[in-house]
Amino acid sequence: MAPRKKDDILDAALRLLAEKGYEGLTIEGVAERSGVNKTTIYRWWPSKAALLGTALVEARALDFDVPDTGSLRRDLHALLDGLARLLTTPPAADIAVAALGAAANSPELAQAARGFFADRFARERPIFERARERGEIADSADPMVIMDLLAGAVWLRVVFRQLPLDDGFTERAVNAVLDGVGRPGDPRAGRPARAGG
Repeated sequence: MAPRKKDDILDAALRLLAEKGYEGLTIEGVAERSGVNKTTIYRWWPSKAALLGTALVEARALDFDVPDTGSLRRDLHALLDGLARLLTTPPAADIAVAALGAAANSPELAQAARGFFADRFARERPIFERARERGEIADSADPMVIMDLLAGAVWLRVVFRQLPLDDGFTERAVNAVLDGVGRPGDPRAGRPARAGG
């Protein structure tokens, strides 16, 4: 399939998802929106979940650039700013929320969503490899936990709490994860609390 035609199909699938939700997304609708015959679409994707799985990973609407600023803190800040834009700017915001909601009720789509998050993490991992080489994080630091904490903060604030992100939110989130939340100069900062105080 020609790359341009594939892009048109994937973009049409995501836009229809944003507009009509997963139940309203059909191969016929994607064919009409993209100008591609539905038999061509079925030849490449046997179901709408399969099509959506590819679209979540490959479509331009959800694409992102992995920053390489020379600093872990600045890389994470840039990465989180990009996620914040994605979750607050249509149509990407509508696509992400619709896909997440639909995945809760569709095992096939849940698998596609796992593919989306696995792809994003694979692309984010070099940030942490470079940070280790620069001595910015310990070898024991878990990149997935760090990304879960950071991305989870944005998803929770925007999607679930439906609160606005102020200008300093992503910076504060990165600082809290990288620096901890103990008092400055407290030798116990970052250590687990002992039972009984």
